[in-house]
Amino acid sequence: MKIVIYEVERWEREKFRDLRADHDLIFVDRPLTTDTKVQHIDAEVISSFIYSQLSADTLKNFPLLKLIATRSTGFNHIDIDYCKSNGIMVCNVPFYGECTVAEHVFGLLLTISHNLTTAINRTRRGDFTMQGLRGFDLLGKTIGIVGTGRIGQCVIRIAKGFGMDILAYDVKPQEDFAFTMGFRYVDLNKLLSRSDIITLHVPAIKETYHLISHKEFAVMKKGVVLINTARGCIIDTHALLNALADGKVAAVGLDVLPEEPVIREEAELLRSVFQKKHNLEEILAGHVLLRLRNVYITPHSAFNTKEAIQRILDTTVENITAFALGRPQNIVRG
Repeated sequence: MKIVIYEVERWEREKFRDLRADHDLIFVDRPLTTDTKVQHIDAEVISSFIYSQLSADTLKNFPLLKLIATRSTGFNHIDIDYCKSNGIMVCNVPFYGECTVAEHVFGLLLTISHNLTTAINRTRRGDFTMQGLRGFDLLGKTIGIVGTGRIGQCVIRIAKGFGMDILAYDVKPQEDFAFTMGFRYVDLNKLLSRSDIITLHVPAIKETYHLISHKEFAVMKKGVVLINTARGCIIDTHALLNALADGKVAAVGLDVLPEEPVIREEAELLRSVFQKKHNLEEILAGHVLLRLRNVYITPHSAFNTKEAIQRILDTTVENITAFALGRPQNIVRG
């Protein structure tokens, strides 16, 4: 088969070496988008990360395509309906970095609670004053965890280690796990109103779009801290900006933003304005967030450890090999 690997760094190419004996491999550094010059139209397999926009407009350029092996757990960057209609199988990497992402949650949280960014930058300038650096303990604080899948469960275990009180919300509560770990499930409004810290761990689906918006911010405690390492569209950015402006939200830690791939690229941003391909208001709101001192943003890097990347690459190779052998695995049902 002809396999095209997009968004691949040079060092990652060696990880696909096991496929070379039986397949034609093509490596492309950049994401595949509707603006990408159409090449490799005879590809039978495409593998990409989340910055590729695998819409119908993109995929129709590949008439021989049989498999998309996304190097991610999420698949909202892929037009699943188009794939189903055109006989294209989609496989993902269901598990690779649940504790990796959970650790990043607490990296963001400790950065906020101990004012680490300001403290480190100030000390680098030779300024050892402590004015404005007073933080707060995690011990005894109530953390609300929205979504208790594998990542949420790792967050719960870590939070237990910090001596935090835990509230959780999930559409499918796992009561046995709750009993074992000593926390309780509550409805979303109760979680929002009682938590000092809220962290989000739900997928980007229709039901979670703007799950946290004006109504949800209104019931939160004044001075709440919000962490999002899931997907940017889960939070209504305009509502978040309002909540930050009136002090309802004291600080935010984000690893994801709406319209994130566009915000990353200024040229793409300008092009999207004229072509009306993206939500300009969301893009501008994202740029405002980037400049607020009580908003701490990382570049969708929560997953990015050497161990997690190795698991992603290993599973992707296994997915492609299994498909070639007629035994597909990790199939996305949509």
